[in-house]
Amino acid sequence: MNTLTEQEALSRLAFYCSTAEHCRSEINDKLHKWGIESDAIERILNRLETEKYIDDERYCRSFVNDKFHFAKWGKMKISQALYQKKIPSTMISEYLCNIDEEQYLITLRHLLNTKSKNIRAKNSYDLKAKLIRFGISRGFEMKDIRRCIDLSDMQEWE
Repeated sequence: MNTLTEQEALSRLAFYCSTAEHCRSEINDKLHKWGIESDAIERILNRLETEKYIDDERYCRSFVNDKFHFAKWGKMKISQALYQKKIPSTMISEYLCNIDEEQYLITLRHLLNTKSKNIRAKNSYDLKAKLIRFGISRGFEMKDIRRCIDLSDMQEWE
């Protein structure tokens, strides 16, 4: 296998990072897979950060925005995904707090309402249980799911 030089790796990654947002840990993993030496990895990562090709804060902000608005993920799922990418928890919390609470609940309510139309349930209890499992699988917190599934909503969905 052909091993890349430090300059070749830097050039490839600069192009890679210019096409989409990536975080430091993703780039670090890619460099390790390419077999680049540890000291060279650190130099490449520092250069990419200095030249603003990678910025974990910018990555976190866009990740939270995209996963909430487009993928309709809840805060728990977004938080877990960012944690796995080694984004600092203080940064994660900061950007999750920027999600508008009213919009968050509207999104959850819409997801639950849409899902309820496709669920076969024996009774309202069964429907509620299935909707709760669905909401949790999408990364929403139990307190928010319960807020959206109250008795008046359940009567609407039956």
